[in-house]
Amino acid sequence: MIRLEHISKSFGGNMVLRDVSIDIDKKEIVSIIGPSGAGKTTLLRTFNWLEKPDAGTVTIADVTVDAAAVKKSDVHRLRSKSSMVFQHYNLFKNKTVLRNVTESLIVVKKQPKSQAEEKAISILSSIGLADKAGEYPSRLSGGQQQRVGIARALALDPEVMLFDEPTSALDPEWVSEVLDVIKRIAAAGMTMILVSHEMRFVREVSSRVIFFDSGIPIEDGTPEEIFTSPQHERTRQFFMMNREYRPVW
Repeated sequence: MIRLEHISKSFGGNMVLRDVSIDIDKKEIVSIIGPSGAGKTTLLRTFNWLEKPDAGTVTIADVTVDAAAVKKSDVHRLRSKSSMVFQHYNLFKNKTVLRNVTESLIVVKKQPKSQAEEKAISILSSIGLADKAGEYPSRLSGGQQQRVGIARALALDPEVMLFDEPTSALDPEWVSEVLDVIKRIAAAGMTMILVSHEMRFVREVSSRVIFFDSGIPIEDGTPEEIFTSPQHERTRQFFMMNREYRPVW
């Protein structure tokens, strides 16, 4: 179980998250969609406390962190439950693909180098990048770099994976290879929370879609419900005003 309770966050007097409460079950694939500036990425970053909320609690499995009484040990335990895939890869440019994947296993989880490398090679093989293990990020395409980012996140055996616009920085020709990897991870039963503007992908991969606007969840339902019969006027406006997102009603 993943739970946000009464999460609020403001920046310089601008309220970005407004008393948000969301429950997510194990193996759910939840996509958060909505207009730019709605607070989607801020919301995603509160799940692993990369963004400290002003108020509220975050729970993943048996770990709860309360903004009113934060303990560093609890934040560390909370972060160990999840892995995030960032929009801009965030790879170590001076380390090989293999080292990028094994770094956290060796440094954070204290695994022996041989064990970490064996695991990394297995994951890289599963996403078609075993032959790139010795390469540096600068020699990879954007799609390959993002797949390395996904491999690094998977290596930590998270209970939930967080994806922040994983394809928005990619050229169109590289998008499909990254989406295919995410689909395979989802099919394997990983709990996933995604912020994405790829509406076709969201509709295909999600078990649940939350439409978010002005710092609050406006509408929450299955992809079928959200894309074919949205109940809230703001959701309908979003689709109608954004031609590339517009579903067929």
